Amino acid sequence: MKKNTYAVRQAPYEKKTHSAHFFTCLLFASGILLTSACTDHPAVSVDQCNQVVAHAKQVLGSMAPDNATLVSQCQAATDSERGCVMAATKKGQLAQCM
Repeated sequence: MKKNTYAVRQAPYEKKTHSAHFFTCLLFASGILLTSACTDHPAVSVDQCNQVVAHAKQVLGSMAPDNATLVSQCQAATDSERGCVMAATKKGQLAQCM
């Protein structure tokens, strides 16, 4: 009878392990999707920061920081990050760029 009790106590542990693996896999897959979601855009050079800033202001609306902050962030960004900003049409997409 003790063998059955021991087996019953092991079952909840195994379920927790399986659900932990499931959530780990789910988070990993989500990370891959989020990372790849913003990589299909052309690179934008630092010379085009004025257009990048104007687009970011349009997407952010009233939540946009001042122009000087946006210009400095644009100049510090990579070509790929600037391209991501130009491809963004929603605030959530814009947040994933940097």
